[in-house]
Amino acid sequence: MTRRVRRPVAMVVHSYYEEDPRVRREAEAVRASDREVDVFSLRQEGDSPAGELNGVHIHRINVQRHQGASIGTYLREYADFMVRASLALTRAHARRRYALVQVHTIPDALVLSALPLRLLGVPVILDMHEAMPEFFRMRFPGASRTAVRRALVVQERASIAVANAAITVNDALASRLVEMGVPAAKVHVVLNAPVLARFDAGAYPARAFMADGTLRLVYAGALSMVYEVDVALEALARLRAERPGLPIVLDLYGRDFAELPLRNRAAELGLGDAVTFHGRVPIEAVPRALAAADIGLAPTRRTQFTDFSLSTKIFEYAAMGKPVVASRLPMVETMFPPGTVTTYPAGDAAAMAGALLGLVDDAPAREASVARTSALVDQLSWERVSKPYLALVESLARDRR
Repeated sequence: MTRRVRRPVAMVVHSYYEEDPRVRREAEAVRASDREVDVFSLRQEGDSPAGELNGVHIHRINVQRHQGASIGTYLREYADFMVRASLALTRAHARRRYALVQVHTIPDALVLSALPLRLLGVPVILDMHEAMPEFFRMRFPGASRTAVRRALVVQERASIAVANAAITVNDALASRLVEMGVPAAKVHVVLNAPVLARFDAGAYPARAFMADGTLRLVYAGALSMVYEVDVALEALARLRAERPGLPIVLDLYGRDFAELPLRNRAAELGLGDAVTFHGRVPIEAVPRALAAADIGLAPTRRTQFTDFSLSTKIFEYAAMGKPVVASRLPMVETMFPPGTVTTYPAGDAAAMAGALLGLVDDAPAREASVARTSALVDQLSWERVSKPYLALVESLARDRR
């Protein structure tokens, strides 16, 4: 009688593992399925080379991010991490004999770090968090040139060709890959859905809407160019002017990459007493921060890049039973029908202010939207969408008998 030996899974990601919700969700799901998981990630200053979090082994590569840097700096950083991660992964495989390697983008070409193992027959999954050509066009204007864009698309296709399977975060990105020639059978969708066990409103003190007479707004996410937090500040200033008797505060939770002078802008708008920059907080602390708020904000700039994206923040706010105000993007409208999330035209501070006032003034509509959105998110929770993901991992994993 033969016995199946479940080999470990390796993951490679060009980010700080502790701060990457998607990678953590997937790694912890695989670990809970009785497989060991080794993650090879970036190393922050002061971190040890190795660690463990919720049973997942972390191997930190001594490379740090340069958020907001030039394209040359980005490419050097990518190349440095790719080489170091490949060496670390190959050395570890000699001991661990991985059943599967999952590479998280961006960059897409990071899949080359798993090429030595791929040549040895180890299956590889490429988890494409973003559309890299669109991301670079947004981040670097020069990437809009035909030659540069063509090169980005070529590297994207070549990266997918190396992998056994490609994962995307929504149907729009999956359709994009199929339209560019990737076999449909090779493309799989794994939504960026919240872990309801973590975002459990019942685990925190309940807050009735404006229980203390103050409208408490919250934003939990990166303070970068992708998200129009500056528009949210302008909307807040408009609200204070239109309703001077309505106390309003905004709590911002997230790493400030200094791409936008948000603190200066808040001061210019006279919001010094209304806006609090809490900085980055651990993922485990986010639900408590949301539980203390009245409305969750998901302001996102509309670009060719964000036309394919859907903010995970919307799911998290809804899971915590909070009404949501979000930019009116294609994927938001696709996933959240009328009567759920309250939307406004991206970049329109006046419309955003109006959307917020609508939630304040119309309690029945607000409560109905919360109920509908919460029910929808329950159907799209990580506990549900992780099942096909784990099935994909098991179908590809090369175990020993």
